[in-house]
Amino acid sequence: MSARFLRQVQLLEGPDQPLRSEDVLLRDGAIAAYGAEARQQAAREGLPTLEAQGWLLAPALVDPHSVLEDPINGRAETLATLVRSAAAAGYGTVALLPRARSWRDRPERLQLSAAAPFELLLWGSFSCGGRGEELAPHGDQLAAGAIGLAEDGDLPPLALLERGLRLAEGGDRPLLLAPRDPSLTQQGFVREGVEALRAGWPLDPVVSETLPLQSLLTLAAQALPEASPLRLMNLSTAAGVGQLRQAAAFMRADLPLASVGWWHLLADSGRLDPVAEGWHVVPSLGTPSDREALIAALAEGLLTAVAVNHHPLDAEEQLLPVDQRQSGVAGHRFVLPALWRELVVGRGWSVNDLWQALSWGPSRLLGRPGERLELGGRRWLLFNPDQEWDPQADLEAPLAANEPLAAERQRGQVLATGLRASLWRGPLP
Repeated sequence: MSARFLRQVQLLEGPDQPLRSEDVLLRDGAIAAYGAEARQQAAREGLPTLEAQGWLLAPALVDPHSVLEDPINGRAETLATLVRSAAAAGYGTVALLPRARSWRDRPERLQLSAAAPFELLLWGSFSCGGRGEELAPHGDQLAAGAIGLAEDGDLPPLALLERGLRLAEGGDRPLLLAPRDPSLTQQGFVREGVEALRAGWPLDPVVSETLPLQSLLTLAAQALPEASPLRLMNLSTAAGVGQLRQAAAFMRADLPLASVGWWHLLADSGRLDPVAEGWHVVPSLGTPSDREALIAALAEGLLTAVAVNHHPLDAEEQLLPVDQRQSGVAGHRFVLPALWRELVVGRGWSVNDLWQALSWGPSRLLGRPGERLELGGRRWLLFNPDQEWDPQADLEAPLAANEPLAAERQRGQVLATGLRASLWRGPLP
């Protein structure tokens, strides 16, 4: 990148700072100076000025949970392609769930890493192989560097869950669990509603989320001493939001922090084309009222974090009928542009509100401090909400073949980031 002088860029330094216009000097992927000092250095070096009004310089985004099954030889995604694509999208941290071909449930399988300043975090496994039959070695995984413990996309048996909590080997590390019971889904993948009935999709009743969620909230209310703090993964229904709100009013213990998948904030059974990508996800795609409830809960802080929940599939898998292929959507590169349009442009959210959902809230869910800009730091992104781009021509695209917005031209793009110092998509001075 060498050096670039940005004039009057919108600057968001951290969770306790207001958005302001500022002159900024970037050098070799790092923030070199602000304000008068930036102007003086740029003048001494004869740097051209980039008019950056309307652009945003802000802290890196955080993805609290995604999936990477084969980091070395994966046809759908590898560690290298995931890091490249996520960093180019402004994600400075990605935390991987334990699901893998060699399930990450023991210390020797928790050895993945990425070069700084990108941060790759690993969730350890609550049960061996994610099967919910016996406990994995919790203490050993945490000692090996696991950020916390997690199960796959379903809730383990309550007896095993309570046993693991009472053993308290997790200490203060978070335990991430999905309020989902696959035995109650009736093999459906769209929530009950008029739109889904008209389309003829197999229906997933809301009790597949509400019953396990009630069990988790009951456990959380017990406030077991020295038990790991519970985190709720991928809440997806209006009924689930209602349960959280009710629990918040009556629980003496802290309400568990909860995440929501980005796709559930954008798509629902009433607005997604029947032949479009994105119908088959876990948890199941909701109704319009589900989506509205999730957005409202995120706005009021009842939901803490937006997760990418990146689950890449290869092109061969995508040839199967929708109801026969694996579930999931991919695409770090679409999250910020799409949610900017939906929430900032469409609903009047502030930039701070959006960053709370995409960066600071996810950090809190992971038990880590919020991202902030620092002089000399490289964990930043420069975003132009008006830049149009073609996903098919994007050189930073992942391998995944199941990105739901890949066939549409997009508006809003990360122009540069200190996570990838050589990346520049903005105009040349």
